[in-house]
Amino acid sequence: MKPVNRRDLLVLAAGLALATWLVVRASYGSLPALRWWLPLPLGLLAAAELLGARTLRVRLAAQRDRRPPAERGGAPVRPVEPMLVARLAVLAQASAYVGAALAGVWVGLLLYVAPAVSRLQAAGADTVTGIVGVVCSAALVGAALWLESICRIPPNPDDERPPGAVRT
Repeated sequence: MKPVNRRDLLVLAAGLALATWLVVRASYGSLPALRWWLPLPLGLLAAAELLGARTLRVRLAAQRDRRPPAERGGAPVRPVEPMLVARLAVLAQASAYVGAALAGVWVGLLLYVAPAVSRLQAAGADTVTGIVGVVCSAALVGAALWLESICRIPPNPDDERPPGAVRT
């Protein structure tokens, strides 16, 4: 599995920002009211991924530093299931793309409503919603990228041998 390409996330966000700006520009008057709390589920998902990443990082570090219980003087380390790490890596990649896509949508909305605050009554509340949306979406992308980095397997010293080299 390859890590998420940051450039792909930027292209996705920029493309959806442009598309959203065009759609909002054409149909802003017929859109329903945008409440400030609409993007909050993205923030909750970002918080959940941050907590999961922190917990996984601690468990993986403890597992990597595992020594016999007699040396540590504590209980044995509960091992991390490899399939759990693989599933979390997939969740992180999917969340990064969803966060980038929704960040693009919220930026596209902001590109239209922020300059119109002085002439449109609804634009003020929609600007607040757009800002909350961008912040929550960016938090989701950041949490997802951090979780993905934690799920990476550390390099093995044996992997750095040139092909065909004999192990000593």
